[in-house]
Amino acid sequence: MHEIKHDGFRILARRNNAGARLITRAGNDFSSRFPFIAMAVGKLPVRSCLIDGEAIVCDTKGLAVFGLIRRHGTIASAVHCAFDLLELDGEDLRREPIEKRKELLAELLAGSQLNLVFNECFEEDGAIVYREACKLGCEGIVSKRLGSSYRSGRSPHWLKVKNPASPAVKREAGEDWER
Repeated sequence: MHEIKHDGFRILARRNNAGARLITRAGNDFSSRFPFIAMAVGKLPVRSCLIDGEAIVCDTKGLAVFGLIRRHGTIASAVHCAFDLLELDGEDLRREPIEKRKELLAELLAGSQLNLVFNECFEEDGAIVYREACKLGCEGIVSKRLGSSYRSGRSPHWLKVKNPASPAVKREAGEDWER
């Protein structure tokens, strides 16, 4: 399956009895920076969950622009594009196949707030999905092997293919904050 790779901050959205928190890869709590995402996670109809995704801010064309999310302070227009569900109501889902986790995530997010959305996945030919993502100006795609479990860090079952013309690829590595 293939999904659009958005240009933003990778965020783990955690909901438990202590409330909702948004944690970056570096371990920073961005809940106050993206309060509407945190509120949307807090309103989900579950006791607990852990959602992996990308916080983005879009331009007027609907394209995620990293420069917009890098601004300092609270960003009300940020959206969490959720692409994986790692835990639900105390059940660790990381060993479940990606398609089951995606199905549960889609069900969980149905009817959620605008700041928390399901990152659609496509089972069409990856080359077609990549070509169309590039035409739109997206950062690229991530292809995930059906049946694969979740692994922290890099996985041989997940392949990221970047659009060489995207701003994300053109950015210098030294400017790649919180990724």
